[in-house]
Amino acid sequence: MWRRGAHADAAHHVPTAGPGASSSSSSATAAAGGAARRRRRPGLPCLPSHLFFALLVALFTASLLVVWQLLPIGDGDADADAAAEGGGEAPPRPEGGDAGLMRFSASRVALRAFDGESRLEAARSERRRWAGLAPVRVALAVGNLNIDAQSLMLATVAKSLVGLGYEVEVLAFTDGKALDIWENICLVNIVNIGTLKSVDWSKYNAVLLSSLEGKRVVSILMQEPFRFLPVIWLIHEDTLGQQLRSYAELHEPIPNVIEDWRAHFNASDYVVFPDSYLPFLYSPLDSGNFLVISGSPVDIWAAKRFSSSHSKESLRKQHGIQEDDVVILVVGSYLYFDDLPWDYATVMHASAPHILNIAKTKNLRVQFIFFCGNGSDAYNSAFEELASHIGLPDVSVKQFPMTYDIKNLLMFVDVVLYGSLRQEPGFPPLLLRSMSSEIPIVAPNLTVITKYITDGVHGFLFDSADPSTVSSAFIQILGERKLLDTAYSVALEGKLLSKNMLAHDCITAHIKLLESVIHFPSYAKLPFSVSKVQERTWLWDPFEMKAVLENSLLEDESHTSTKTVDAVREFAHSNQTTYSDTNDTSSYDYPSISDWNDLSEIEIFEDIERREMEEIDERVERPLLSWDEVYRNARKSERLKPEGNERDEGELERTGQPVCIYEIYSGEGAWPFLHHGSLYRGVTLSKGARRPRSDDVDAVTRLSVLDNPYYRDLLCEFGAMFAIANRVDTVHKLPWIGFQSWRAAGRKVSLSQSAEETLEETATGRNNGDVVYYWSPMEMDETSDFWSMCDSLNAGNCRSLFEEAFRTMYGLPENVTALPPMPSDGDHWSTLHSWLMPTPSFLKFVMFSRMFVDSLHSLSLNHTEPASCLLGASQPEKRYCYCRILEVLVNVWAYHSGRKMVYLDPVTGDTREQHPLDERNEMWVKFFDFTLLKSMDEDLAEEADDGMHPRNDQWLWPLTGQVFWPGIADREREEKYIKKLDKKLKNKVKLLERQKSGYKQKPLGQ
Repeated sequence: MWRRGAHADAAHHVPTAGPGASSSSSSATAAAGGAARRRRRPGLPCLPSHLFFALLVALFTASLLVVWQLLPIGDGDADADAAAEGGGEAPPRPEGGDAGLMRFSASRVALRAFDGESRLEAARSERRRWAGLAPVRVALAVGNLNIDAQSLMLATVAKSLVGLGYEVEVLAFTDGKALDIWENICLVNIVNIGTLKSVDWSKYNAVLLSSLEGKRVVSILMQEPFRFLPVIWLIHEDTLGQQLRSYAELHEPIPNVIEDWRAHFNASDYVVFPDSYLPFLYSPLDSGNFLVISGSPVDIWAAKRFSSSHSKESLRKQHGIQEDDVVILVVGSYLYFDDLPWDYATVMHASAPHILNIAKTKNLRVQFIFFCGNGSDAYNSAFEELASHIGLPDVSVKQFPMTYDIKNLLMFVDVVLYGSLRQEPGFPPLLLRSMSSEIPIVAPNLTVITKYITDGVHGFLFDSADPSTVSSAFIQILGERKLLDTAYSVALEGKLLSKNMLAHDCITAHIKLLESVIHFPSYAKLPFSVSKVQERTWLWDPFEMKAVLENSLLEDESHTSTKTVDAVREFAHSNQTTYSDTNDTSSYDYPSISDWNDLSEIEIFEDIERREMEEIDERVERPLLSWDEVYRNARKSERLKPEGNERDEGELERTGQPVCIYEIYSGEGAWPFLHHGSLYRGVTLSKGARRPRSDDVDAVTRLSVLDNPYYRDLLCEFGAMFAIANRVDTVHKLPWIGFQSWRAAGRKVSLSQSAEETLEETATGRNNGDVVYYWSPMEMDETSDFWSMCDSLNAGNCRSLFEEAFRTMYGLPENVTALPPMPSDGDHWSTLHSWLMPTPSFLKFVMFSRMFVDSLHSLSLNHTEPASCLLGASQPEKRYCYCRILEVLVNVWAYHSGRKMVYLDPVTGDTREQHPLDERNEMWVKFFDFTLLKSMDEDLAEEADDGMHPRNDQWLWPLTGQVFWPGIADREREEKYIKKLDKKLKNKVKLLERQKSGYKQKPLGQ
């Protein structure tokens, strides 16, 4: 990358090669030499002081250059911003080739840290006094269950998560040979594209995606109601990155490709890469959430697979290297992809003469291969200029760009020299690859390297402050016509170490990242800290046992590669755009620049033609229509609307039926969980998000307070009930009414066909009485009761806040108990707003609920921190503050109002009465009496009508439904009577004016 900083000129001062440049520079040098000769006095030699001064300046400049290269390099963007603030301009990018393509800094990505402290530690510091109900659930979406390095890493991470107390569920798109390994670790489900939309993602606390095929999942999670679910996307493939780079080299914008993938990447909390090279390829998609976690076993796995299918001799012959040559591969860091290797030059300039002398005394012929740069013409020319100053023979130097597959080089080289002297955030991945290939390494004694490598045991280290000490390492490596046995033993120890060297760090880094994004809810059983991770090695044994035959290993790898290519090709269909008439993705051809230009020209032509037709239509004279024709055309257009027809058909289907169940949902992501048919009708909490060709109710239109996101999130699904109850006759005219959350289908507790038939038959029958049917039970254990469960769902404050709200609602004194008792008789309680009751009972329940919610809201307003929520422990719970306590409110109302409660089995349709009336010993019927509630409702309506409430500006009750008391009816009747009198008076005055002016209407026909 071109570093736009204070040292950018020094980093790129080598001129670009070219005929014109070389000729002009040589001519300028000749002219300068001629001028010097003309100015020199004949017979007078150059003074020695001048030579000494020039030598001193050269040494000072070289020392500054070396010191600058040893300093850590900052972020280029930050340097550019600093230059802009100082009034200067950032230096321009180098011209020629594609040196300026990567507007990206890998050092910036590698140095990014997790935001804030671990949320797990923050949750544990709260000292939760309530019991947890369920473990933290993590969904792990993988492309396949093959035997490969990615499955090895993910399986080890999943095992560590399970050991800490997380509940991991694997969702795989295709089956594989590692299925039994995964099943021994966690729950595994095979899902296809069709069933993927039927997964209830809301039951997970985080989603961990693997491979580019995870884009299918991200497309779903970008919709409501899953938009705020934490997502971490692990990218191990370079397929998409290479495709993006090929587009970028054309210097042409590609519509609907980069934007689509960038939107999906941006929807994730973090996009994690295993090394610093992949972020370079994906740089056009970076929105600030790229992260590098090194240590993946991919390199070790790839080295083993590559060595089994290639020979060292054939690769040496292919690259023009003789059998007796000693090949030294000089590598560096991916963090400085586009920079010239000045530190390479520093190390080689100090050590190359010693290495050549050692090789000469040992009768060895040495070849140097430099692995650096981006492969552009400008970079290659600059490298040749730089290599000429190192002091190595031209025939012994080769250079390969970092885009080249390094596995080919590591297969035949003899020694790897790590030439970068700059500090890095993690162990260099190129060194790890070299060690896994059983090659002796020579590296500087940087902190991140000495943390794992012991000098003389796993590799050879030299002093980073004195690059000339590299020669001492090569004395221990080079022998007579071959490498010493010490080098081979060190290489073997390095290979054994590299197998699991970074396993623990990689596992803990992924778990720490999860801890930083998961919002630990109130009901969660907090897992152990990451310090308790037991795994120190990868799960090599089960995977190596499965991959005994190398051909099966290669088959899985090729299958994975094919799947990845197919996933990348799907971007053409991500925006409902079709580029090919065939459905075979393997025959899909990527659109070229000419294709995009043709498409652009077609769109421009169609736009011009459309505008011309509009102008022609405006110039055509049209006869004026009569009002009857206008009305007739309007009615005709209304009849042609499909939504209107469907809505009418839905109303006709429900005509004569006794019951209607309203399914509450929010956003397109919940559509697959909704039912169809005359028994159900949807209610959406998102404005304008109704299902097409359906008669769903828009709750925001019926209740304006839901248009405010704060109140909509505060009330959650209860807001839909308030919207239906508001002028209920305009939307619901049936004797029975029911509700069901979209989550009921995702949790497998929605009604089956037999349960629906039972419910309809029961509602049709007579003498049902005032009964409440419910079919989504609260999960309780033997040691918990109703209020303890409510506490676990509401940060331990359900009991206390319910009591305070109840006391405020009825104006009870402090010395009177205000918490309605709920029995622990082993029967079920209702959750997920899944119940059915007579419509009059529903209106009474809404009347009670409106006053309770208003009382509960007043407690929040009176709190010292108005924005806080005492009913939530995590940020999402605080956002949806009242949701969980309102979810169980129907149980308190039904129990203490003396209504019969019946549990309906959602699978079999069997019914059983819960909490029988004759066994209810403590019922607070007087507080739930309809007469009392009606009088309280009228008092509140009178206060709202008069505007006399003390907190009228923040009063929630008038916003949740209809405001009515007898005084309003009297006032409306009086206003109607006054309008009638005014109309009579106006007619009388108009008649008197006509008689006074002598105007008389002529008889008809004259």
